[in-house]
Amino acid sequence: MSENTVSENPRAAAATGVGRRAFVVGAAAAAGTAALAGPLATGASAAAFGWSDDGSNYVVDTGASLVFKVSKSNGDLSSLVYKGTEYQGYGGKNSHIESGLGSSTVTIAQSGSTILVSVAHGTLRHYYAARSGENNIYLWTNRADTSVASTRFILRVKAGLFLNDEPDSYTYAPTTIEASDVFQKSDGQTRSKHYSKLRVIDYNYVGWSANGVGLWIVRSNHEKASGGPFYRSLLRHQSADGGGLYEILHYAQNQTENERFGLQGPYVIALTDGGAPSSSLYAGTLTTSWADSLGISGYVASGGRGKVAGVGITGRNTAYPYTVGLANSAAQYWGSARSSDGFFSIGQVLPGTYTLTVFKGELAVYTTSVSVSAGGTTTLNSIAIPSSNDPSNAGTIWRIGDWNGTPGGFKNADLMTYAHPSDVRAAAWTGNVVIGSGSETSAFPCYLWKDVNSGLIVYFKLTAAQAAAAHTLRIGVTTAYANGRPQVVVNDSWTSTIPSPPTQPSTRSLTNGSYRGNNYTFTYSVPASAWLTDTSQYNQLKINVVSGSGSTGFLSAGTAIDAIDLLT
Repeated sequence: MSENTVSENPRAAAATGVGRRAFVVGAAAAAGTAALAGPLATGASAAAFGWSDDGSNYVVDTGASLVFKVSKSNGDLSSLVYKGTEYQGYGGKNSHIESGLGSSTVTIAQSGSTILVSVAHGTLRHYYAARSGENNIYLWTNRADTSVASTRFILRVKAGLFLNDEPDSYTYAPTTIEASDVFQKSDGQTRSKHYSKLRVIDYNYVGWSANGVGLWIVRSNHEKASGGPFYRSLLRHQSADGGGLYEILHYAQNQTENERFGLQGPYVIALTDGGAPSSSLYAGTLTTSWADSLGISGYVASGGRGKVAGVGITGRNTAYPYTVGLANSAAQYWGSARSSDGFFSIGQVLPGTYTLTVFKGELAVYTTSVSVSAGGTTTLNSIAIPSSNDPSNAGTIWRIGDWNGTPGGFKNADLMTYAHPSDVRAAAWTGNVVIGSGSETSAFPCYLWKDVNSGLIVYFKLTAAQAAAAHTLRIGVTTAYANGRPQVVVNDSWTSTIPSPPTQPSTRSLTNGSYRGNNYTFTYSVPASAWLTDTSQYNQLKINVVSGSGSTGFLSAGTAIDAIDLLT
């Protein structure tokens, strides 16, 4: 980058005796983030926009109601004062990348209505930007490689300012029940910072509101994150000594993709008069043309990006939402398909060749390749999903659940996105299922474990014609822990071979609020000799979980269920 523009900050000079400072401007690099901006979020005060140096920190006054400080030694956000109240800090900790970068080179520059604080730590670059008259801080983080751990930005909030104990909050409790991050309260409910409840596609911001103040982090478009639109990760937590709001840059828990590198952002710390942050700050809506010339490492302006649009998708099951995703090793994007015809449009895409995937719910039912060029729109003709690509279209004798890539509808499925399986609110994980009862899906547990409920039995009857033929049994799973996979036994007379484990994340999943791994279908060819010939009797399908790995209880080998059916 070249130092080709110089900006003087008279306010800083008056405060510190430091005069002219270099303002860095450079050409956009070849990789970056979608350009995102919104209207000014004005406050009640009329302070002068500018910055000063208090010796240890750069002090930025937005000219609205927000004054914040960035440490000159390590790039931490060391103060966040809104309308005279300090919100930053709990446990003596600042807000920062990961758990703090340590010694860094920190510089500041002002150009017109923008102030940019730049933090350099090894190969990592981190930025804070303020705009005149706004109660927002715009952040970017560029991680080039693994030499610097950078999986999150955490905004640490003082205790006592936002006291709401919601299901996705993290509260210290008397009993630690798993690792050092899952707790049980005295009433038997469980809490963990992992229990976000939401997928990335489900939220635009996280935060709190109380006493006429709203404090939020508005997420970025996650183009350099991993896991796709349905990934679940840390969002926020609360505890006795304060709270934390997260922007996750990369998270390894139950991760299905390799880590991506490059510039992520902007994500925005937004303060309001109690209401939600402006929708114009949301990823895909915000534009930051004012940042085009700031010299942010890895930044790619709108003109260097492209767009993918599809005129429609046929072969959909209109009972389900459809999502279109783009992914390659460098970036990921997604957009919703219109319910009426399947039209979709995904903008602000970095140039490159991507795998385009159409998801029914969370189940991939179509893939193709698409190329994107800078400044161009790649228009796709109507996509036709072959009937055979959707397993729901197969003829069945019976089916439990439906094929949508999630355990939705199964027993305890909703609860498991924000609670531990041992939670007092969970229904019993044991109990067999009878086809024809009308409660097949709601009675079938969403998760099966080797040490908890392996050996669950499904009872069903067959007609004489059905019992005289061989049939294919399918069990769809969404993820697995410790290579847990189903082996089946029919009427105690026929046992399937032990299937090979598909590729799944290697970390915890079923106990930290995530069922999302790699969807996989196990198929079993059951011979006619396995069925009972007496049509008045119930056949028994026993489902065991097998694996040589795992621990005990809810950390034994396990798997999450998508659907189970017996084909005609």
